[in-house]
Amino acid sequence: MRSSESQFHDIRGLRYHVRHWRGDPARRLVLLHGWMDVSASFQFMVDALAPDWDVYGPDWRGYGLTDWGPADCYWFPDYVADLDALLDRIQPDAPLDLVGHSLGGNVAALYAGVRPARIAKLVNLEGVGMSATRPEQAPRRYARWLDELRERPRLRPYPGFAALADRLQGNNPRLTRERAEFLAQHWGRQAEDGSVVLRSDPAHKIVNPVLYRYEEARAIWQQVSAPVLWVDASESDTLRRIGIDADQYAQRRAAFRDLRHVTVHGAGHMLHLDQPEEVARLIEEFLRGAP
Repeated sequence: MRSSESQFHDIRGLRYHVRHWRGDPARRLVLLHGWMDVSASFQFMVDALAPDWDVYGPDWRGYGLTDWGPADCYWFPDYVADLDALLDRIQPDAPLDLVGHSLGGNVAALYAGVRPARIAKLVNLEGVGMSATRPEQAPRRYARWLDELRERPRLRPYPGFAALADRLQGNNPRLTRERAEFLAQHWGRQAEDGSVVLRSDPAHKIVNPVLYRYEEARAIWQQVSAPVLWVDASESDTLRRIGIDADQYAQRRAAFRDLRHVTVHGAGHMLHLDQPEEVARLIEEFLRGAP
């Protein structure tokens, strides 16, 4: 297993944790994890990359070893601003390659449209956007948000790390026991009472009061100048969960000027865990310019 080191940066008032797998600075790569995940989940994919890649993986605000955010909920603008500040620390003077999964893919795609000169190539793993909304949904959304603030969510405790590993394998039968135990140690932390809880702010489960505006996201995607590798998984339920059909999905991909679309078979939404070697191969070939 390739070893990493932990770095900490003061980013917008938060102590941000960044995992660094050292390599050649000329082969620099930044990995952005998804919702209720941590940067260590990329370990198996990084192991499958050539060892010369210089890889950085931050824990988003409210996840892993990064501080929790001060607000009542989390939203895309903060992630985009955090990423802008982080990239200024990692590589301020040249564009770099960016890979994002799910939430991380959504943030990466937005950032690449807002700061197109900062990104050389973009890899989007299952980051297909959110459900389109209508203005008339706003009153109910705000009311739901206020209700959830009154009864704030809590994260389920586990008797120990082995029980958390059991849960991870139950959710994803493709995970080996060894990998599930590794993930449990990074996803979980021991509470004062001896139980294990996820290293995540429960506020991530509170609905955002601000509606996701698909038209605005699409307008940003259209400004992405970097070549894009768009990767989805054959057994993913992402489209069903966000409520879009195949035509709408194709419309989202068509917003990008230069896009290659690939499907990884034998994988669900967590494709970097299910098929890390195949995902690493696709990323490496794309970034190195192979056909």
